[in-house]
Formats: sequence, structure tokens, C-alpha cells
Amino acid sequence: MSADDAAPLPDYKDTLNLPRTDFPMRAGLPRREPGWLERWERIGIYDRLRERAEGRAPFTLHDGPPYANGHLHIGHALNKVLKDLVVRSQQMMGRDARYIPGWDCHGLPIEWKIEEQYRAKGQDKDQVDVVAFRQECRKFAEGWIDVQREEFKRLGVTGCWERPYLTMDFHAERVIAEEFMKFLMSGLLYQGSKPVMWSPVEKTALAEAEVEYHDHKSHTIWVPFRVVAANTVEITDAFDPSSPMEGPEKRRAQLEAARVVIWTTTPWTIPSNRAVAYNPDVAYGLYRVDATQEECWASAGDTYIVADNLGEDTLSRARVTEYTRLRDVTAEELGALTLAHPFAGLEGSEGFWDYDVPMIAEDFVTDDQGTGFVHTAPSHGADDYDAFARRGWLDRMTHNVGEASEFREHVPFFAGLRVFDETGREGKANAAVIDKLVEARGLIARGRQTHSYPHSWRSKAPVIFRNTPQWFAAIDRPVGDGQDTYGETIRTRALTSIDQLVQWTPKTGRNRLYSMIENRPDWVLSRQRAWGVPLACFTKKGALPTDPDFLLKDERVNARILTAFEEEGADAWYKPGAKERFLGGDHDPAEWEKVDDILDVWFDSGSTHAFVLRDRDDGSADGLADLYLEGTDQHRGWFHSSMLQACGTIGRAPYRGVLTHGFTLDEKGNKMSKSLGNTVAPEDVVKQYGADILRLWVAQSDYTGDLRIGPEILKGVADSYRRLRNTLRFLLGNVAHFTEADRTAPEDMPELERWVLHRMAHLDRVVREGYDAYDFQGVFQEVFNFCTVDLSAFYFDIRKDALYCDGDTARRRAARTVLDLLFHRLTTWLAPVLVFTMEEVWLERFPGEGSSVHLQDIPETPEAWRDDALAEKWTQVRRARRVVTAALEVRRTDKEIGASLEAAPVVHVEDAAMLAALREVDFADICITSDLQLTADPMPQEAYRLPEVPGVGVVFERAEGEKCQRCWKILPDVGTHTHPGVCGRCDAALD
Repeated sequence: MSADDAAPLPDYKDTLNLPRTDFPMRAGLPRREPGWLERWERIGIYDRLRERAEGRAPFTLHDGPPYANGHLHIGHALNKVLKDLVVRSQQMMGRDARYIPGWDCHGLPIEWKIEEQYRAKGQDKDQVDVVAFRQECRKFAEGWIDVQREEFKRLGVTGCWERPYLTMDFHAERVIAEEFMKFLMSGLLYQGSKPVMWSPVEKTALAEAEVEYHDHKSHTIWVPFRVVAANTVEITDAFDPSSPMEGPEKRRAQLEAARVVIWTTTPWTIPSNRAVAYNPDVAYGLYRVDATQEECWASAGDTYIVADNLGEDTLSRARVTEYTRLRDVTAEELGALTLAHPFAGLEGSEGFWDYDVPMIAEDFVTDDQGTGFVHTAPSHGADDYDAFARRGWLDRMTHNVGEASEFREHVPFFAGLRVFDETGREGKANAAVIDKLVEARGLIARGRQTHSYPHSWRSKAPVIFRNTPQWFAAIDRPVGDGQDTYGETIRTRALTSIDQLVQWTPKTGRNRLYSMIENRPDWVLSRQRAWGVPLACFTKKGALPTDPDFLLKDERVNARILTAFEEEGADAWYKPGAKERFLGGDHDPAEWEKVDDILDVWFDSGSTHAFVLRDRDDGSADGLADLYLEGTDQHRGWFHSSMLQACGTIGRAPYRGVLTHGFTLDEKGNKMSKSLGNTVAPEDVVKQYGADILRLWVAQSDYTGDLRIGPEILKGVADSYRRLRNTLRFLLGNVAHFTEADRTAPEDMPELERWVLHRMAHLDRVVREGYDAYDFQGVFQEVFNFCTVDLSAFYFDIRKDALYCDGDTARRRAARTVLDLLFHRLTTWLAPVLVFTMEEVWLERFPGEGSSVHLQDIPETPEAWRDDALAEKWTQVRRARRVVTAALEVRRTDKEIGASLEAAPVVHVEDAAMLAALREVDFADICITSDLQLTADPMPQEAYRLPEVPGVGVVFERAEGEKCQRCWKILPDVGTHTHPGVCGRCDAALD
């Protein structure tokens, strides 16, 4: 029979054990993820986790409350996904990981929105009943809570979404008031009049946590203060005989003729000046003007005192062209000077500024900018205030500026003029003060300077320092509550907690909070607004804040207030007859004033440990959190206020761990801005890619610094996701119908499978330690490299032949056992990150209404699987394999072969140990060739080498024989068996 008449060979494709799975290559996450969310809600996944975890060691991540105002931005997504990674990983490692989401509901932004609504209707907010106004604020917050809750859930974040905590819940408001009362009763609360950061736009005091710094262009002025007296100073040092004047009296006269020059960027504070500060360690000189430019405020013959390091700069700005430095001016001489205010004696001032201006020595004065002298207005600067407080001069405080940053009616020339208007733009006050200084010959130079300036965190408008009566918590007073394990004061308790109780991730977080608390002033608790929890206390009419009976401290009154707040919320404080109701019959209402200021919202959020961790049945057994997790800005925010509040009430930090993450930037590292068009909205990412891609971006990123995100970065993340999905699809396809009868014991497995077990054991430790250290980037990189390099590019590539072509062999059973073990580990290792995809993978294999990967724990991996000697051996095998595969890739690129199975290379190995290792394995199978020879013979010149793997050379040879129509290997025995066109292995499998 001719070759043309030969019977066609059978098609053996249907006899192969090809992968079987409906798991699609295209994920379709945006379309499919909502279905899994509905499923989790239907089966009550969070409650089932709590039931399953009963009796386990608890782990509580306490949620820092986002503000209930507006849609989520990418920073929200980063924060909530990080929290979810923590909670899910801790749960799957065997803990009872609870997560109670919460919202910050009080405060200025919501109040401002409601005011805008009133203004749009032509209504005056101040004419609206305060309780009705507060209810409008509550309704507004409720609406945004519902919106944000759904947006957070869409990101796959698990938690007690049906019972979140809200700072505006009645019980929460009661507890916030109760926590405040602990400050009242322990003596930490006091009323003081000192400069605080004040928002003229929002008309309220701000805490440091509510302030951010932006560039701002300010006026700069150089103001000469006239010397009115150089009081007697004992001059014991011999002065320079070449000086133009000689003798103490002449020296004194010289000073009395001079003027001390100050420099400031806040001209509006000049009307409130009460002193000029100098530094005894700075060198000062007396300078005489010899010549000037035309149109100059300085005149020839004028003498000025300035710091020597700044003398030339000051005089050049004053357009002085020639000058003479007459002599040194000592610190003793400066301290003996009395100055006049620049506006002293002005016609129309009615003597308002006719007071002495002393010179004071202060170390906050420097000679690196300005003149070396600081104009001091104790009502408008923290250092200024402290300087006066130390000297007992607080009776010299001024009250010249009102709540809208306007000069009050009693201030000559400037009454009604504002520093900033209602929109935050510069008002007329600075210009008016400068003009008046020119008129009074109180200016020698002026200019503009762009510098970092405080702005309201919420309105983004500039703030001012303004003296106003406020309520403070003293952080250096002994608390006296008997909880002194960590110190007697809030500050010492906080600093001790930072060092002894809290684990910081990253470690640098410790230094930042420590320095802030170490140097911070007393806590400003009061705000002059309506939407919040009031400072529920009373003051005695006619009493001074320093009087011992100024504050009412009565537990009976406190109890009535707290009962009302629990039943009606904090609105009870503002209802008609509230004062009489709470004082009851114990105190005469005519003798007491009700304080209507509200608490700083940071006190609200700082108190959450009490009404969430302590009071909820799903809170924390000891009232403390295992972790607080927020952005780095919360060192001055929630971490800070929570620390201060808890140290004042429970004597220590409310958390055992703090994790901080950076901010989100665009792909180029720029800050995101709507005006620049470089923002990335979570909603847009979810619509285009799915929430799992956004979660994977978080896991791949180093959150300890600022994180970049943008279209190209997201494309890269999506590519990583597709590669992982390929790995998982291969797993699913090859464990179909795997049963316990197929399982092989590790000791009965080939070396290659035992090497994979070793890698799993190693990786299990890495994953657990990484998750415990919150190193999500490290965990993901290790798992991703394992999937793509160890599995897809190596193990799967090698074992595809056995999986597809072997019959019921020990080798195939061992491989499928390993794939089953890999399935359970990879799905649980990755479930905290890819919550939707791992659920899809799990349900593909284990369908059922109650089934979920998120109800699983990471399986325990036997330590006995570790085999370091075997791993070292296979490191050598893989190094040698790299040379072979690289050599064959050259032949494939040159189109000499189409596939590696066409080759039977000769591999020369110089190292005897490596050669022995290669001879102990089926190296042809490892290299996916039909045959392979190993030899210790010297490698010929034409042998292919890789520089990074010395001592290994490959000589290409073609495989001999025919191509097996089932496995495609080229072998000599093909065609000699019962089944036509196959090799012996495939013939046995077909039988």
C-alpha cells in the first residue's frame, strides 16, 4: 500500500486531560462585582464572620471617622482599602477582626453648607431657631452618610455597615458631653483670653489640626520706633575712643536720638503693638544715614538700631546709599530703652497709643530675616502672648480686632476695616495701617513677600491670630484622677504612651507625634458655632475665670444633662428652659450663665474610643484599639486629639498601634487639583477597571510615602492582575474533579512537587509575618513573583505535559495534589486584596449559597514541608535550565525550530555538584525538550553560554524520531506501539 493510501492518524485531542473551567479570561469586574456585593449582603457575611470567630483573640481596628460631606476622593479609597486589608488579613489569620465604620457629623463644613442654603433664600442664619438649624445640619449629614456608605461598600470594604457609629447619635453626643465633664470635674478646664488661630470667614477659633499652610503674598514693612528714654545703664566697658561721641552721657544721648527698626509681614497688628523684642545673643549696631536716593522715607542724619547681620539689607531697602556704622549697641543698652508707639501723639488718636513700649529680651528673635527686632503684639501671636504671660503683663492685652477680622469701633482711624473679607480676600486694614505709618513718619521701607501662611483646612481662607476668650484644656496640670501610671498630666501621659505603649508603622510616626505633643500649647476646646456638642457647663455671673467658684461642678446637674442628651441628643441644651431644667432646684438660674459654645470637633472624634470601643457590645474588651490607621496629616488631627482626650480621661493612649499612610499624587508626583485636571476619582476607576484593580493598586504601593496614581499606572496594575488571573485559571482548570482519592502524601511526591511544597511553606511564613507587619506591598510582591515566576513560568510550564498527557500516574496525582494545596493558599493569601476575584475563583470550585472564600482562614502549612537542602539543589537546577531555555530561544527566534520539543541539546556542566544534581532529575522534562544529554566534557567553542551562569554551555542538537501525535514529543519509539502515531507513555495512557 502506498503512503498516499495510509490510514489517517487518529485525533487524540479528546484523550488529553485538558483543563476544564468556566472561569473566564476576561474578568468583567465593573459589571460583575456588584453581584458579589449583593451576595455578601444576602448571606450576611460580616455577621457570619463574627459567629465563626467567637472565642478567638480579638483584633480591633478603630475607624477614624471621615466627614459626612461630599463624594469620596482617591485618598478616602486608599484609606478604607488599607483598613480593609488589615481587617481581612487579621481575620483570615485566625483572629476575630472587627471593623465598625464611623462618621464625623458635627462641625463647620456642614454648618457652612446649611448657611449657604439660607443665604441663597435671602435668610439670615442667626434669625433661625438654633434647634431647627441643628436639625437641618443633622439631615444634611444623614444624606451624605448614605451616599458615602454605598461608595465605601462598592470598594469591597467589609464591616458593620448596618450599625456604624455616628458622632451625632444621641448616645455618642451624651458620651462626648460626659467626656468633657471629666475635664471639667478634674480641674483641667479653664477659660482664658489668649491669641488663637481664628477664621474670619467662618468666624470661629481653629485648632492646629484645622489649619494647613499655603503660600500667601503678604505686605512687608520696616517700621522705626522712636526712643523716648534710655534709662540709666552702668557702662563699665571702655568704648572706642575713635567713636564720634565720648562718655556715658553722650552715649545715652546717641541712643535717645536713634530709632529701633522692626520688620513685620502683618501690618494690621501694628495698632496692637505693646513691646519690641530683641535677642541678647544677636549683635546689634547703631547706623547713621549719610545719603539716600530721592523719594526716600529715611533722611540723612537719621540713626537706626538694627542687627548687624541685617543692617546692610535694611538700609538698602530704605534706599539709603551711604551710611556709617557708629558703634555696637549692647544687650544691656537695649534692655534699658523705652520706645514710643509709631502712632503715639497723632492728631485724632485721642491718646490711644500714648503708652510706653518696652524692649524685652526673647530668644525667639533671630537675625536671619528682617531687622533683628520683633514687634510684639500679645493679642496676635503665640510667642508674643507667652512673653507677656511670663512677665505678668496680661493686663496689657488688647482687644482691637473682632470676629470678622475687623478693627473694633474704639480703634482710631481703622474702625470697621477688615484684615480679610468674608470670602478670604485681603481687606482694607493693611493698606490703611501702612498709609497711616507713612503719614506718621513711621515707615522707612515696604514691600511684598510670598511665604507659607496658615489657612483654614476647610474654607481654604487665610486665618489670623486673635485674642479672644476661649475654653482650654490644661495639658500640664495634674489630672488628679488616680490614673497616674503613665504620668500625672496629659502631656506626660501622652509622651509616655507614645514611647511605651504604641507600635508605630512606619517608625517615623513616633517622632512626629512626640515632637508635636512635647511642644504644643493648651488645647482650645471651644468653637463659636451651632452644630456640635456644647460645652455643657455653667459659669457664675460676675465671677472671674480665676475665681474658684467660676465653674459649676455638680454631679447632679451633670447627670440631668447626660440623661437629656441620651434621650433627645445635644439639641436639649438649646431648647427653651434648658438652663432651668438642668440646674433643677439645686441652683438659682439667675446666678448662672449657660455656655453655648460647641466643642472642637476633634474632641468629638477624640472621644470615639469611649462610645465605640468601650460602650458597644462589638467594641473592645478593654476599651482600646489594636490599631488606628489614617493619613500622615492625622498626627496633628485624630491621632493627636484622641491621645490628648484619652490621656485626660483614661490615663493613657486609646490605641496600641498607629499606622500612617501618605497622600495621593498624580503620575508625575504632583498634588491633585481639579483646576489642573489631574484628579483620579475612585468612582471612575471602578467603572473602568473594577474595584479589585483599585485595591491592587493600594496593595502594590508603598503607602509609607506619597502614592502616585494615573492612567498609565492603572494600566500596569491591570496587567499584573491579568497575569495573576492566568495563574488562577490554570489552577482551576487542572483541579477539576480532584478528590481525596487523588491526594498524594508529600513523601511520595517527586522532587519537583516537594520543591513547590517548600516554596509554599516559606511563603506562608512571609505572608503571615507581612500581614502582621501591615507590609501589604511586600506580601503582594512575594505572592505575585511566586505565581508568575515560580509557578506560571516554571512549575506549570513543566508539569503541563504530565497533567495533560499522563494517565493515572503517581506523577500526575502528585501534581494535582500540589495544585489543590496551591489553590487553598493562593485564594486565601490574596483574598484580603482581591476580594471579588478570589470569591469568583472560590465559587468556581466550591459553589453554593453559603460558600465564600472570606469565611475561610489561611490554611496552616506544615513546617515539615520546608527542605532547605532540596531548595538549594533546585536553585542549581533552575540556573542550568536558564541557559538551556535561552539557547533554544535563540534557535526559535532564528526559526530553526518552532518549539523546544524539537530539540535534544547537549548540556556541558563543569561543576561536579551541579552535574550530579541535574542527573538526579529528568532534566529533559525540566527543560521541556524531547531529549537531553548531560556531560562533563569540556564545552566546545560554539556552545551557548550565559555570563551570569558560568560553567554551563549548551550545544544544540535536534531530537531524533517521530512526533507523537498526542504529546508532541519527538521520540524514537513513536509508531511502535498499539496505538498508531504515539509514544510509549501516551500508548499506556490510552490503554
